[in-house]
Amino acid sequence: MSGVARRTVVAAAGGAGLTAALAACGGGDGGGKNGSGGADGGAEVVEEATPLAMTADIPVGGGKVIADKGVVVTQPKKGEFKAYSSRCTHQGCHVGSVADGVIVCPCHQSRFDANDGSVKQGPATRPLEPTPIEVVGEAIRLG
Repeated sequence: MSGVARRTVVAAAGGAGLTAALAACGGGDGGGKNGSGGADGGAEVVEEATPLAMTADIPVGGGKVIADKGVVVTQPKKGEFKAYSSRCTHQGCHVGSVADGVIVCPCHQSRFDANDGSVKQGPATRPLEPTPIEVVGEAIRLG
């Protein structure tokens, strides 16, 4: 029993250290605001300005997997765009394609509805996680 308590304390202490380390990393933004500036602030602005895709890239009834961003963007109906995590909820593989209103995971053939991310065919039992996006003009960006 004392071994479990010790592990819990060690895990908690490790988590606290990680939290402190992440908080320290977050301090870079404050430096940019006080005039000391740096490349970090500029890199974030460029990242936000870079679209995931253009609306013309997403076919009606289909979609596009943007693997490097971990997102799949769909257009269930003309002019309606939705996005989900590209990680299958079964075992974490990345989905591979979108066609005819269905998002398909190539690992075990789970199928998800492109309209709402719900499971159409297992082995997955949970829907894909929604990802907020916004359409600005012809550009689709993370929201």
